[in-house]
Amino acid sequence: MSKTQFNDLLEAGAHFGHLKRKWNPNMAPYIFMERNGIHIIDLHKTVVKLDEAASAMKQIAKSGRKILFVATKKQAKDIVAEKVKATGMPFVTERWSGGMLTNFPTIRRAVKRMNSLAKMEKDGTFDHISKRERLQVSRQRAKMEKTLGSIADLNRLPAAMFVVDIQKENIAVAEARRLNIPVFAIVDTNSNPNLVDYAIPANDDAAKSIAVILDIVAGSIKEGLDERKAEREKEGPAKEKKQAKKQDTKAKKSSARKEPAKAEPEAQAKPQEPKAEVKENTEATKETKNKNSEQEQKSE
Repeated sequence: MSKTQFNDLLEAGAHFGHLKRKWNPNMAPYIFMERNGIHIIDLHKTVVKLDEAASAMKQIAKSGRKILFVATKKQAKDIVAEKVKATGMPFVTERWSGGMLTNFPTIRRAVKRMNSLAKMEKDGTFDHISKRERLQVSRQRAKMEKTLGSIADLNRLPAAMFVVDIQKENIAVAEARRLNIPVFAIVDTNSNPNLVDYAIPANDDAAKSIAVILDIVAGSIKEGLDERKAEREKEGPAKEKKQAKKQDTKAKKSSARKEPAKAEPEAQAKPQEPKAEVKENTEATKETKNKNSEQEQKSE
């Protein structure tokens, strides 16, 4: 994984914070100095925190889980949509619907409704309804596509969330914290870094700063996905070999079970010999008894 470059962040203006009077005291460890009434963020700490967040997100992507990106501010939403689409991760850039995480089953029903409306257009159902109903359905679908289209593939709760500006997305952060979902976020000097699990101290208002950070994050996610794909390709032949071995062992066991079944008749024939001897002995005793009885009768 490529490490964050200090100069890239510096050129993007990631070190510029908010006015001194708007600062959050919890951001004190990440502030380098104050200049002209504006706080300057320590980019050395930004580099460390960004690398930690990128490596953690890489492991999440490698495990096959989803990371939800949230950025509804004007400077960030287009950048997030462009960078995140390449990774295949879900994102919210229009409006955060309250309960999108805490009331996830309802959101899934809305997504299914949106998909059913899309099918109506393809299978020709629109041809059998009136023009007014057609307009109503198309407007409803367009509205749902705008807010839920980017999370249509999110079948379960995300494993993590990445947020740009936690003050603006405070509802999303609160829902994630309630569900114990780890939160990665770009945190400016006016925000509280203790509200998130992985805080990246940087300028969350400049488009260049957001783009540089998202490039690094998206790159780490792609690396995780590529490693997952490579591992699956390696596991394919290994699984086939295991299955072949299992089949061989099953065949050997079945053949071993059949062999003693053939030997059973021989084993049954051997104990029959002493039975024949017993019958001969009994016949001999009967003959002797008869002779003795005849002799007794003659003597009488």
